[in-house]
Amino acid sequence: MTPVIEKRRSRDLPQINERIRFPKIRAIDTDGNQLGIISPSEALRMAEEKDLDLVLVSDKADPPVCRIMDYGKYKFEQEKKVREAKKKQHTSEVKEVKMRYKIEDHDYNVRLKQAQRFLKSGDKVKATIMFRGREIQHTDLAEELLRRMAGDLDEIAEIQQNPKKEGRSMTMLLSPKK
Repeated sequence: MTPVIEKRRSRDLPQINERIRFPKIRAIDTDGNQLGIISPSEALRMAEEKDLDLVLVSDKADPPVCRIMDYGKYKFEQEKKVREAKKKQHTSEVKEVKMRYKIEDHDYNVRLKQAQRFLKSGDKVKATIMFRGREIQHTDLAEELLRRMAGDLDEIAEIQQNPKKEGRSMTMLLSPKK
């Protein structure tokens, strides 16, 4: 193994027990009481007597601070906190509602209900109007339909991106109101 890879690996490992290389450290026991400024070998001996680990908490302090604790349990608690935080966050997706500018009222109402459902669940809605053949000439009617949809959804949504023509379609992005 090359020395560069070996050095990188040792940098990724947490500084615990024998990996702590400072002449003097400030030691803290399991209850949070300070044991004073001692050598790492002496602190490691105290930790081993209690079947615990010596973990570097802050290497920026002068002298560096180390704590006597069960490192496996500490690591597990940290991972548990990260998992809990991940569970609680809601990722917002972009849902699409497609239609044509010649849409009938009933079909329009169905698309409107879909958009309302998406917005109420906290997702963004991309309203798309597709053009076929010569329909591309009627971009004004398509924009009017998108504005109508934005007006109908006014109490639960706000326009994030105004109607914009992209190739053979016109899109508008709506996001739920805070």
